[in-house]
Amino acid sequence: MNKGQVYEGYVERVDFPNKGIVRCEDGTAVVKNVVPGQKISFVVSRKRKGKVEGRMLSVLERAPFERTDACPHSGECGGCSYQGIPYDKQLEIKEDQVRRLLHPVFEKQMLLDGGTADPEQYVDRLFEGIKPSPVQYQYRNKMEFSFGDECKDGPLALGMHRRGSFYDIVSVRECRIVDGDYRRVLSCVLDYFTEKNSSYFHRIRHEGYLRHLLVRKAQKTGEMLIALVTTTQETHDLEPLTTRLLKLPLTGKIAGVLHIKNDSLADIVQSDDTVILYGQDYFYEELLGLRFKISPFSFFQTNTLGAEVLYETAREFLGDISGETGHDKTVFDLYSGTGTIAQLLAPVAKKVIGVEIVEEAVRAARQNARMNGLHNCEFIAGDVLRVIDEIDEKPDFIVLDPPRDGIHPRALQKIIDFRVDRLVYISCKPTSLARDLEVLLDSEYRVERAVAIDQFPGTVHVETIVSLSRIK
Repeated sequence: MNKGQVYEGYVERVDFPNKGIVRCEDGTAVVKNVVPGQKISFVVSRKRKGKVEGRMLSVLERAPFERTDACPHSGECGGCSYQGIPYDKQLEIKEDQVRRLLHPVFEKQMLLDGGTADPEQYVDRLFEGIKPSPVQYQYRNKMEFSFGDECKDGPLALGMHRRGSFYDIVSVRECRIVDGDYRRVLSCVLDYFTEKNSSYFHRIRHEGYLRHLLVRKAQKTGEMLIALVTTTQETHDLEPLTTRLLKLPLTGKIAGVLHIKNDSLADIVQSDDTVILYGQDYFYEELLGLRFKISPFSFFQTNTLGAEVLYETAREFLGDISGETGHDKTVFDLYSGTGTIAQLLAPVAKKVIGVEIVEEAVRAARQNARMNGLHNCEFIAGDVLRVIDEIDEKPDFIVLDPPRDGIHPRALQKIIDFRVDRLVYISCKPTSLARDLEVLLDSEYRVERAVAIDQFPGTVHVETIVSLSRIK
């Protein structure tokens, strides 16, 4: 197979996160944004170390299970890759991906323990499959829409990046993973600035005004936060836009409308200065009986109902932590975000210590703990690698919920050195999880249970939870 040549083949499977294995007469290639069972044409874009990578040109035959009533933006929008796949098939694909990634880890554990069981039976005993999201559509509680154009010098667009493009934007007025309030707000803002003939921030020339639209909505309380992100290169009166937003027929209630000013060259949502145009710069959400105050940049799981499944499972995997005399155990919640897990464990622990590098998240965690009447939670701002050396207390149990890249090797060794009896590892990237589990197996830890949890229907992403115990 030669670079630049066009080939046809069938997609055998999709490896996590989005790598289609395509087999054709001349060999096998990896092609993204495909579905198992499709026949596609692709062009070879790269060859390295014996591996061939291709870019899909067209779908010649759909997979037998593909739906034609998918999201109208499916195929163009880069946000979702599985919208055309029935949900039971999405779960099957994700479960198979996680199982194949964890299979070598489980087989290694079996061999380390001198086992001679059938590897598949051993994997079946440890891996509990996948738990579905309670909702398949309209589940996201946060969206960051980008301003741009759908083609060079085209009309103003507001939505998601076009699949495979860094510059082109697709206006997603009919997005399926958010509810109608998001769609009404997006259309209102896009129509307003189209009428004004406003400019967007050009990512190459670094010129223009409009950058992003950030919308957050609580699943339980219905409160909404709307934030327009712009540069300071132009000055506009945003009161008419605010008035128009407040008149929208929404099912939720707008808690605040914000103007976030951002002159960074990076294509990210951040604030140099935030002006409140209406209301306040926060809202409240509820999760498993707890109440959380959420600001524009607070970390919070994007699928509230799915998060309840995730955290209930983590709590179950950790087991009884109350101790023989009750409430005498200390738990470390590392990479704690806004402290959701810490607060769920606090009622049955002596103390829970959360460590999180994002200072705003730590401030929010402290406020939320006070609001929920929890006084045995301590939250520390800093890098886990350095902070755990400075904590006087020693943990009895540890919960890990690291970012996508997993745990820094030196931080992981420090975690291992605590020699706690039980660990729970929550991962949003199973490839990173599998790597870290290999290290834990070599350090006297063994996997007891593992399960995948779908937090992101319609997309390629999946969460995984693993409980481990230390060999005594």
